[in-house]
Amino acid sequence: QVQLVEAGGGLVQAGDSLRLSCAASGRNLVLYALGWFRQVPGKEREFVATSWSDGTTDYADSVKDRFTISRDNARNTVNLQMNNLKPEDSAVYYCAAGITGRTRTPLGIESWGPGTQVSVSS
Repeated sequence: QVQLVEAGGGLVQAGDSLRLSCAASGRNLVLYALGWFRQVPGKEREFVATSWSDGTTDYADSVKDRFTISRDNARNTVNLQMNNLKPEDSAVYYCAAGITGRTRTPLGIESWGPGTQVSVSS
C-alpha cells in the first residue's frame, strides 16, 4: 500500500499561483503513477494530472496550459504547480497513486491522500 500526504492548499485570488506537494511512502513506488484529482461538493472526483516515474505526464484539458506536474523519484514526492488560477479550480485536491493503468479515473486509483483545500476567489 502507498501512503500519501498533501500540503500547500490555501485561499488565493483569481490569477494567483499555488504549488501543491504530495509526499508518498511505501514499497515499489516506481511502479505507481502519482498524480492529482480534485472534487467539489455534489460533483464527481475529477482527474487533474498524473506523472509516471519515467517522466511521462498527462493532464486534463481544463488545466494543461496552466498546471505543471513534476515528480522527484529520489524524494518520493510529486508537485502540482498551479498558475493563473480560476474560481472553477476551487476544490479539495487529492494526491493519488495508481498501478492499474487507468489513471484518469478514480476507479483506477488504489491510494488517496486526505486532501488539501484550494479556494480561488474572483
